[in-house]
Amino acid sequence: MARAFSEGTDKHSAEEFAAELDRCGATLDAHADHPGVRVSLEVPVSRLPKALGLLADALRAPAFADSEVERLVRNRLDEIPHEAANPARRAAKELSKELFPASSRMSRPRQGTEETVSAIDSAAVRAFYERHVRPATATAVVVGDLTGIDLDAVLADTLGAWTGGAAEPRPVPPVTADDRGRVVIVDRPGAVQTQLLIGRVGPDRHDRVWSAQVLGTYCLGGTLTSRLDRVLREEKGYTYGVRAFAQVLRSAPDGTGAAMLAISGSVDTPNTGAALDDLWKVLRTLAAEGLTDPERDVAVQNLVGVAPLKYETAAAVAATLADQVEQHLPDDFQAHLYRQLAQTGTVEATAAVVSAFPDDRLVTVLVGDAAQIEEPVKALGIGEVTVVTG
Repeated sequence: MARAFSEGTDKHSAEEFAAELDRCGATLDAHADHPGVRVSLEVPVSRLPKALGLLADALRAPAFADSEVERLVRNRLDEIPHEAANPARRAAKELSKELFPASSRMSRPRQGTEETVSAIDSAAVRAFYERHVRPATATAVVVGDLTGIDLDAVLADTLGAWTGGAAEPRPVPPVTADDRGRVVIVDRPGAVQTQLLIGRVGPDRHDRVWSAQVLGTYCLGGTLTSRLDRVLREEKGYTYGVRAFAQVLRSAPDGTGAAMLAISGSVDTPNTGAALDDLWKVLRTLAAEGLTDPERDVAVQNLVGVAPLKYETAAAVAATLADQVEQHLPDDFQAHLYRQLAQTGTVEATAAVVSAFPDDRLVTVLVGDAAQIEEPVKALGIGEVTVVTG
């Protein structure tokens, strides 16, 4: 459905709609994810009223023409084999399958499988749109130099034409995950590198530990000078880089939200076992000895000091505000987060990152040559090892 929003309306065919956007110097993008659907418009401020009118038409009366939906389905089916061939994408798919129960939507690819995508037609897209997309559940985020623009009037004249009834919130089950320590090898015979993705589920941004977790995770694997890169890249030469991160999956003020806590990277095949051994040593040393004050200070400088550069563009500011809307966060969340990061101490950051990445509660997915890596990985004792076809 999200891809079809720019494929025509009740006033314009797909080609005409694209031409109208071009005349405004505008781009219209849309995507769907676990939290919802996001439609973004980027346009010169002088063309804002016209472009907002086109956006309103796309939301109010999308065409969802049979031919366009069929084309989008074919395009998506063409993408799936390429994603399966990509080691990083394949690892992410397997980790979700391992962590979440089969009944959970999070256990399956976000953009569908060949089976589910093949079953989509224009009627299904229309039904989903009519059931879920309406102004009562939408929030408009507008960022730019609006000097001389009566934004309220412009929005009323454009998006104000979009009408619809109220919507009942859909019940969302709590996020449950199985993070028993184990290893899954996705076999890729002859692979010269092993893609690794190590993860579990942790708290979302509503949790009071979030800022300390952000800081500690950055020290662990947020940059080239982090602990993981210092050992695996600089000292051992196993990899071009390994990163640790937290990605929000679902956010809720009542504490039922969750984030994916993960470590990702690639290592050369012959050193896969040694690299994992060193990675686990980094985690165990971190738990035993903690972070250092200089590590904490550099992380704060990098995270807080570069914030003005991060938000130089209107698009970056809008994306952050939209994230806050989707995640049910207050408008000043980002500013509050930066203040918290600056005030977080070394001990607090250590406790958060050690809790986020316990060495015995991590699911490890390796995409590589099982014939070469299975036995060295088993010897590490980091969990039961299972091999699946790639």
